[in-house]
Amino acid sequence: MGEEEAKGGPVIPESVLKKQKRSEEWTLKKNAENGKLIYSRAKQYAKEYEEQQKELIQLKHEAKLKGGFYVDPEVKLLFVIRIRGYALGLCINAMHPKMRKILQLLRLRQIFNGVFLKVNKATMNMLHRVEPYVTYGYPNLKSVRELIYKRGYGKLNKQRTALTDNSIVEQALGKFGIICMEDLIHEIMTVGPHFKEANNFLWPFKLKARLGGLKKKRNHYVEGGDARNRENYINELIRRMN
Repeated sequence: MGEEEAKGGPVIPESVLKKQKRSEEWTLKKNAENGKLIYSRAKQYAKEYEEQQKELIQLKHEAKLKGGFYVDPEVKLLFVIRIRGYALGLCINAMHPKMRKILQLLRLRQIFNGVFLKVNKATMNMLHRVEPYVTYGYPNLKSVRELIYKRGYGKLNKQRTALTDNSIVEQALGKFGIICMEDLIHEIMTVGPHFKEANNFLWPFKLKARLGGLKKKRNHYVEGGDARNRENYINELIRRMN
């Protein structure tokens, strides 16, 4: 045993120490650059959302002046919540196998699970088949942001991982240019080019039961029930279940 080893343990070669130092310096530099980029993108998104809101107000004002009314553009994003199923003693066989399969495809395996969906013909066809078991509508930016920040979990290495840090998002979606929570929110809200990857990364949201419960799960929302399309009123329900 050498003198250095006897005094303080094995000696680390100088080349290894230099490599460790370079790695630490690179990590610090990368984190600083990412921090600047994330801040820049957050400002850009905030400006974009603000301009969209101003444009919407202006269009509504112009329509009112002309004696008409503003028609919202075609919806691109839905938030779907499962409100019924085989719980409270209901037998699993009570549901038609096709409906059960569709709910699984939509990742709505449990009551009060919620997911984002891109509006297209295939999605709407599936939703119409399982309408008695779900309620859905058009989430606004506030709802999307609060859901992801408060109840967001991601799929990382096939594990359900809480979204506590931007690095988790970057690790899973960095190759698509999505490196932080605000990138993820923007991709979902705008139904961007990598919506599918971003949405698949998000674990189905586990919402809490609404205070007072859902009184008429079988009835359509427009008939005073809770099921099917509630359009913009989904945001009120999200607040109460988030």
